[in-house]
Amino acid sequence: MNLTIENIVLVGSVLLLISIVVGKTSYKFGVPTLLLFLGIGMLAGSDGIGGIKFDDPQIAQFIGIVSLNFILFSGGLDTNWSSVKPILREGLALSTLGVLLTAVTLGGFIFYVTDFTIYESLLLGSIVSSTDAAAVFSILRSKSLALKTNLRPTLELESGSNDPMAYVLTIAFLTLVINQDKGLASVIPMLLTQMIVGGVAGFIFGRLSKLTINKIQLGFEGLYPVLVIALMFITFSATEFIGGNGFLAIYICAVYLGNQDLIHKQTILKMFDGLAWLMQIVLFLTLGLLVFPTQVIPFIGIGLLISLFLIFIARPVGVFISLAFFKMKMRRRFYISWVGLRGAVPIVFATYPLLAGIEKAHMIFNIVFFISLTSVLIQGTTLSVVAKWLNVGLPEEAKPKNMAGMISEIPKTAMKEIVITPHCNAINKKIVELGFPKNAIIAMIKRNDKFLTPKGSTIINDGDTLVVLSEDEEGLDDVVRCLNS
Repeated sequence: MNLTIENIVLVGSVLLLISIVVGKTSYKFGVPTLLLFLGIGMLAGSDGIGGIKFDDPQIAQFIGIVSLNFILFSGGLDTNWSSVKPILREGLALSTLGVLLTAVTLGGFIFYVTDFTIYESLLLGSIVSSTDAAAVFSILRSKSLALKTNLRPTLELESGSNDPMAYVLTIAFLTLVINQDKGLASVIPMLLTQMIVGGVAGFIFGRLSKLTINKIQLGFEGLYPVLVIALMFITFSATEFIGGNGFLAIYICAVYLGNQDLIHKQTILKMFDGLAWLMQIVLFLTLGLLVFPTQVIPFIGIGLLISLFLIFIARPVGVFISLAFFKMKMRRRFYISWVGLRGAVPIVFATYPLLAGIEKAHMIFNIVFFISLTSVLIQGTTLSVVAKWLNVGLPEEAKPKNMAGMISEIPKTAMKEIVITPHCNAINKKIVELGFPKNAIIAMIKRNDKFLTPKGSTIINDGDTLVVLSEDEEGLDDVVRCLNS
């Protein structure tokens, strides 16, 4: 079947519906949903029963980049800074040094067992060097896997922040494959520029985005997620335009925004959570369509050898060396090395050699696809089992509840009506701009004999009476100081 304007919406919606329905029951059999999405795409492709002809790496790469924007941004929004801060150094070490060591270790092995040149070997090693954010986020969260002592934020921080390093290494070694006369030192300035500019741009765009969201008056709550989408794409494209790493920029921007007070923040978070799932499905379906299983079969042997070396040697080497300077129990290091899931991101990165037209591009793409498939199949299905073996998982009764449940159960034992006087500094400010204490809420506002339900965009007026609930009297004192600061 050839995809046309007339049938692409029908085919796409049917595949999406099948993916959601099948994915809903997949975990009863211990199969990650992402693997099923990929399988459905393959079944619908040219070599499958669907017979859909799709062989355009450029379109697949475009869909991949757009999807990764949403996936990384959603992951950043959900990242709690208070839980990430204690393990920030470990996460950054894994996402930079760990990725580099994994790429070099695997690249050396590939050079030894294949006829690839050293730069082609390092290119392949770089493409699969990072853990996949979509795979880690979706599998950890859908399994509701609770882990001890900051393991989960460490894994999510690593997976959300290590794609930029893998992307930079991929582009660097692809440049060296294309330009054989250049040396390794020639790409170092590009590596540093990408990471430094990307990090700085992400923080700057995060602050600008917060200012824009809270200051702009849109009038409709549903427009705020649309505004954030626009800001996300501006952050990515502008950072890429000035020579930085766009993936790093949007992740840092999202982490910053996710830990700030924003107007209609819950609406934005829910919208991006749904969009992230949609993009994961679309991305895996697209990559499944792009792959021709008959072309992968000849590389199963070498692909399995490389995949096993990556899982049992290269990934542990990267993890253990990059964490050597930190105090951490051995079983936790082993578990981090096991959660080295490769998913859609390496397959997206593997489209770059295809578009560059290098000699072994198709071989690299098919090997990368097989590595991602085996990684999700072997590691993704055993996360809970390995967590139990290594005693790093929490028992069911000790699992933390979700944030909504925690908030709803916070006991508000103190209440106070606070009248806003003419000299109060909170006048003409939005609630979201007050920096309100986390242990207190404004339950209601009395204004001109009417009661208003407060929102983040509600502006405090002279003469308002705020009905404030807090956990204790000290919280109420913090509220008074906040309103008058």
